[in-house]
Amino acid sequence: QVQLVESGGGLVQAGGSLRLSCAASGGTFSSYTMGWFRQAPGKEREFVSVISRGGSGESYIDSVKGRFTISRDNAKNTVYLQMNSLKPEDTSVYYCAAATSYLLVTKRNQYGYWGQGTQVTVSS
Repeated sequence: QVQLVESGGGLVQAGGSLRLSCAASGGTFSSYTMGWFRQAPGKEREFVSVISRGGSGESYIDSVKGRFTISRDNAKNTVYLQMNSLKPEDTSVYYCAAATSYLLVTKRNQYGYWGQGTQVTVSS
């Protein structure tokens, strides 16, 4: 069973950048498809990005395409989310999640393991 711990959140001005990290332990990291989700106050948790087990495949929600980049380092058991050109509407708690599927899954119920989340606040 894998445990996930996110870090790297914080307060940033619009147009700025942040890099989120998610460290995994307790499982074979390279056997999991890894995703990032976010949840703003009063809203549903939504898919942001996903990366395949080996790192060669990725997908993004339309609103972050061209601004966010997902990557992973299987030797370090870590997945990253580089967020550039941040907007106030990106303000959310960001969660990383692990799925046993080999597909680039995007639905919450396809992920069996979740981190505790890290807050990202973008000021205008």
